[in-house]
Amino acid sequence: MFGFRQGNLLLHPNRPIWDGGAKGYGMWGVLLAAGEGRKFWPFADVRNKCAFPIGTVPMVRRMAEQLVAAGASRLVAVIGVGGGSVRAALAGLACPVEFLEQPAPRGSAEALARALPLIGSDPCVVAYGDVVADAETVAAVWRATRGGETPAVAAVAELHAERPGDWITCDVRDGALGGLQGHGRGGAYRLGGIFGLQSVAYPYVIANPGVMTHVPVGGMPALEAELAESLARMVDDDLPIQAVLPTGFLADVDKPWHILQATTALLTDRSRRLGRNEIADGARVADSAEISGQVVLEPGAVIGERCVIRGDAWIGRGASVTNGSILQGRVLLGENARVRDYALVSGNTVLGPQSICGHGAEFDGVLLEGSYLYHYCEIYGVLGARVDIGAATVCGTLRFDDSQTTHRIGGRPEQPGNGANASFLGDYSRTGVNAILMPGVKVGAYSCVGAGVILYDDLPSRQLVLARQELVHRPWGPERYGW
Repeated sequence: MFGFRQGNLLLHPNRPIWDGGAKGYGMWGVLLAAGEGRKFWPFADVRNKCAFPIGTVPMVRRMAEQLVAAGASRLVAVIGVGGGSVRAALAGLACPVEFLEQPAPRGSAEALARALPLIGSDPCVVAYGDVVADAETVAAVWRATRGGETPAVAAVAELHAERPGDWITCDVRDGALGGLQGHGRGGAYRLGGIFGLQSVAYPYVIANPGVMTHVPVGGMPALEAELAESLARMVDDDLPIQAVLPTGFLADVDKPWHILQATTALLTDRSRRLGRNEIADGARVADSAEISGQVVLEPGAVIGERCVIRGDAWIGRGASVTNGSILQGRVLLGENARVRDYALVSGNTVLGPQSICGHGAEFDGVLLEGSYLYHYCEIYGVLGARVDIGAATVCGTLRFDDSQTTHRIGGRPEQPGNGANASFLGDYSRTGVNAILMPGVKVGAYSCVGAGVILYDDLPSRQLVLARQELVHRPWGPERYGW
């Protein structure tokens, strides 16, 4: 299938000789979580991007648990910027984690190279900490690596409406990778950020040139040691790399709108697995509640009087939906989250632990831990931790030209296929009453949008914007009416 015979692949004398895998029973799981997350603003100011939660679980934690479930008994995490948030996300894991520091973010290959002295000659499965996938896909990469039939394994995802220029792409022929290219114009697949490597691949990691050379003319790659470049050089040297297609979903969370896309993929996958209602001891459902779809209620969860559930819902421990509130779509409530007083939560939405959506508020998107939406606000987008939304704050979602908002990431214009008109508010930010956020705006961490402000442009982190009102005073009284 892969055009070689295990144990008998003779290459150029100066190239490694592939003599079969180690049948990796002593395999390592490697988590790469050292990047700066420059494209992830405003959500990487207070944490490493890999510690951002998708479905209330930090991405790096979810991947670590999936590697352990697949068979890993040894994990190493390479951390850097915001490393404390990664350590916190991995605290209490069933498998011990060895932490290594990457002092400067010089790329994924350089990060992996720091772990190789610890790994030795054992095979490993390497996962980027900002990748969200179903457990079966992670397990499939693990099994293929443990089998040792090829020098490397890579999870790949088909490009559908996505632009090849946004990703490191490849082709797949007869189950093997080819045509790897960084941010080019071709390729039917993108690399999925989960790789299995045998020891024969390690010299390619160490010898990475520090820049992606497999790019189109004029591609202008960043000065980073991409692991994809090491894989591309293996392919050039006729070392086959097995492709693993996702069994469910595979999301790479690189930019703010990817949070919404990954959340949708995760909740869709969870809906696919639901077979029946699951109501734990101590959970309550009022007789007057109207429910269509499946519900999962953890201990202490409540669906109260006159509430309406239209779609699948996961109500976490101690969380509640009360007093005529509506959940419409797929909705996940974290521990002790509250939806109350005729609030409407719709779409593919996650409300983080201890968050509140109340008193006629409408929300669609992702709300992190401890954030509040009160008093007739309408919000679509992603809100970081402890965000306080003032009464009657509104996010615009439709433009007069019926188009999608163009975002700028590092100066580059991008128009997302999904979530372009959402608003993105960084951690510990807030709004005053009657603030209006126009489609697609971002508000930085620790920032404040004052009362009555119409925000047309992104607001940097640690900034306050206030509306300056001009008042006109004129005489007025009963004489105006003939008295």
